[in-house]
Amino acid sequence: MRTVAKILIVDDSAFTRNLIGRILQRGGHEVIGAASDGYEALDLFKSLRPELVTLDYLMPDMSGEAVLGEIMDLDPKARVIMISGSGDHTVGERALEKGAQFYLEKPDVQRDILRVIDQVLDA
Repeated sequence: MRTVAKILIVDDSAFTRNLIGRILQRGGHEVIGAASDGYEALDLFKSLRPELVTLDYLMPDMSGEAVLGEIMDLDPKARVIMISGSGDHTVGERALEKGAQFYLEKPDVQRDILRVIDQVLDA
């Protein structure tokens, strides 16, 4: 049986937030918040306490990597999937080292995000 999660989506692109949100809802998950920058993400993380966060790496003002560090300081057991379109594989390595459970490239999000969420929730 699939585990259903309350998820916070963080991405500076409204198109990507909406796309991920539709995929997650079709997969039975509940999107409890969506943030367009790191500061909003941290405020929502603190107030909503999501079971999982999808976090864009490249954002203005505060990078996803910095947000990830703050989230892990707030809750070392937080489950975060870092998402990036940078094409730089060292981004994924750093994200995993800082506590993300998984790293996805943006072209793979539509195809793989539900599978990845299931893996992270079941771990």
